[in-house]
Amino acid sequence: MRALTWHGRRDVRIDRVPDPAIVEDGDAIIDVSSTAICGSDLHLYEILGPFLQRGDILGHEAMGTVVEIGPGVRRLTVGDRVVVPFTIACGTCFFCLKGLQSQCETTQVRAHGSGAALFGYTELYGSVPGGQAEFLRVPFADHGPIVVDPEPDDERYLFLSDILPTAWQAVQYAGVRAGDSLTVVGLGPVGQLCARIAGHLGIQVYGIDPVPERRRLADRYGVITHDAGVGVTEQIRAATQGRGTDASIDAVGMEAGGSPVAAAQRVATALPGALGKPLFEKVGVDRLTALRTAMSAVRRGGTISIAGVYGGEVDPLPLREMFDRQLQLRMGQCNVRRWTDDLLPLVEDPTDPLGVSDLVSHHLRLEDGPLGYQMFQNKEEGCIKVVLHP
Repeated sequence: MRALTWHGRRDVRIDRVPDPAIVEDGDAIIDVSSTAICGSDLHLYEILGPFLQRGDILGHEAMGTVVEIGPGVRRLTVGDRVVVPFTIACGTCFFCLKGLQSQCETTQVRAHGSGAALFGYTELYGSVPGGQAEFLRVPFADHGPIVVDPEPDDERYLFLSDILPTAWQAVQYAGVRAGDSLTVVGLGPVGQLCARIAGHLGIQVYGIDPVPERRRLADRYGVITHDAGVGVTEQIRAATQGRGTDASIDAVGMEAGGSPVAAAQRVATALPGALGKPLFEKVGVDRLTALRTAMSAVRRGGTISIAGVYGGEVDPLPLREMFDRQLQLRMGQCNVRRWTDDLLPLVEDPTDPLGVSDLVSHHLRLEDGPLGYQMFQNKEEGCIKVVLHP
């Protein structure tokens, strides 16, 4: 089959690789119809090279049709259209039963002290082949895949795999209610959905992003947008009686440019795996601009919800300030299946209250995946979200 594979920093290629096969009784094979490039994929494209091997299949947002099932699969049948959550969880362990599927005890990657295995996301999360391919092997198929309408409208459902539940969880973790205010730092795909979800729930949203196209898109959903830079949090505090918003969401995570710490990140990325890994595992290598902005924008006693991915082990935080201002932090990999029942009615609503259908800026063939990565990374041609079609 054809698949998008990693070959080095900013080097993604379309390769011929072996078709996946049933390995465990609970597996299913999916014929992929749509697969997206996620902001988290850009961390692999740019930063997390020490934890990848040449030829690793990328991608963790996928949907398609079931073409084969293992003998232990009871819930799915061949021909079902399914969305595949990016987290791989058994559905029956201690954490899965608590709705913490991202911490699944059955698939935890204990060699790296990590939570549940993820599709297409480095050895830190199991080196499981990803979904930017023609076919995908799905373990624990009786728990993970979400069966959806058989009509061939992938765009309505695809984002249930990751970014929609990730945004929903981020808003839930922010603890805001109707009438409250929320700052969203970063108006990429997850940030856009955070802003739309919060607006749908009756929350006033302030959005921060340096890209004009992203601000204009958020404006259409009632977000009060601001360019990133000096003075932006002062503007938001001025609009909220000098206090700041009730909560904020960091929808950016680690970045790769523009600060001395990011230079350490680039050094770690450029080193061979045996040398680069310890820097990520033992040094603070993240640029914390977005997180500090989220902290600055929130009022005393407020909550910061972190949806963006970070990679450093000892990133410095202003703990005295955080303690003094009584700030609360919530964060974590998304527990996709925990939120499915909340989100399916919104996705299937013909009025599209979250604007899921207008988030995609580019539809490309799988062969054009390298171009899609480049456009998304460089924010070219108004790129917001890229969907690939094998």
